[in-house]
Amino acid sequence: MSKVQYLTQEGYDKLEAELKDLKTRGRREIAEEIAEARAKGDLSENAEYDAAKEAQGHMEDRITKLEDALANARVLDKSELDLSKVRVLTTVTILNKKMGKEMKYTLVSPNEADFAAGKISVESPIGQALMGREIGETVEVDVPAGKLELEVKNIEI
Repeated sequence: MSKVQYLTQEGYDKLEAELKDLKTRGRREIAEEIAEARAKGDLSENAEYDAAKEAQGHMEDRITKLEDALANARVLDKSELDLSKVRVLTTVTILNKKMGKEMKYTLVSPNEADFAAGKISVESPIGQALMGREIGETVEVDVPAGKLELEVKNIEI
């Protein structure tokens, strides 16, 4: 059984659109590639056919994952969030004590994570360490670059 994923409406809609696109345009394009490769003759030595079948397998795997994520998704209304603690969909300002630098991240489900946009997964080391923390709390996080000491400065929507 899959875990519940908490998504924004925007995130849910994005996953749903990707799923629809893969099931329609994606499947049609892969079928065309397989048909073209099959028309070129002997399938046992046809690299194009093998590549198209492999691409089909990857796409079907992505479709299955999207269907699973959407089936287990719960859309959260940001206006109903409790801001007393860091939770999914809250935006948290943290102070990296070692560097003396403030950073701001929104905690989201793994499917919505986008580091460049300031959205980190609740399953990432930093996301896991921040979940349930209150303003003023300090937490140590083990990341690939070493240990970070982070202080929660603010929690908002």
